Amino acid sequence: MKFAAIDIGSNAVRLLLCNVYESGVEPVFKKAELVRMPIRLGEDAFRYRKISDEKIEQLAKSMKAFKLLMEVFGAIDYRACATAAMREASNSKEVVDYVKQYSGIEIEVIDGRTEAQIIYSNHIAEHLEHDKSYLYIDVGGGSTELTVFAENHIVASQSFNLGTIRLLHDQVSKETWNVVKEWVSVNTKDFQPLTAIGSGGNINKIFKMADRKEHKPLSYDKIKDIYDYLKQFTLEERILQLGLNPDRADVIMPATKIFLTVMKTAEIDKIIVPQIGLSDGIVHLLYEKHRDMPEFSF
Repeated sequence: MKFAAIDIGSNAVRLLLCNVYESGVEPVFKKAELVRMPIRLGEDAFRYRKISDEKIEQLAKSMKAFKLLMEVFGAIDYRACATAAMREASNSKEVVDYVKQYSGIEIEVIDGRTEAQIIYSNHIAEHLEHDKSYLYIDVGGGSTELTVFAENHIVASQSFNLGTIRLLHDQVSKETWNVVKEWVSVNTKDFQPLTAIGSGGNINKIFKMADRKEHKPLSYDKIKDIYDYLKQFTLEERILQLGLNPDRADVIMPATKIFLTVMKTAEIDKIIVPQIGLSDGIVHLLYEKHRDMPEFSF
């Protein structure tokens, strides 16, 4: 079976094309292609509480291109989810309506709890050690989702308006930081020691920079070393000398700060980076929806 997932984030929009093979007991999910467009809806939504006409056009054209790619790929179903930027934009309904008319793609604006539930649909718990506790940290452009796992169950989950685009534009108050730290302290104190699980493009990039083997955890100290190393360079130098993409070179700094702050508050010294996220969770949910149905194309 073939599925497509669209993640309309505050920093970028992504299309994941995925094959699902039913062989043996568990299905195998194989990513065929991941397309990313750095539209940065959050720059408008968090500063002006509205998506500009220019970015609406960029989004609509991206969705039209994504629809064509899904048709060529042969996806039998798709789901397009928009997160923090679209949640906060006063004209999000108009944006959704225009994109639908222009491209045929129906966008679903989801709340923070639904976002966390979709990410959890990656069946993260199945790959964790039953007798250990974990703090899942998903850092996006507009929000950070935190979930505490103990004995393979969610014991606490919360979405915070703490994201990389907000931090870049100095839109995160000291009070917000304190609320996050308080939540982390209260909800992790009974589950020590913890291991972190990280998701999002920035922690994936940090993981690659650390040159770790897949499935090997990153230490807090290693992330701090990379953060201190990156701080030595200007934005332009991070692009030209370190080879970071322009839309990654700026947000990687506030993202790393969020990971370090949460890990330090929870007294966590290592983080697992499975390189999964919202789009992967969407594919899992689509598969569960269709596994007992006859195959068809949307």
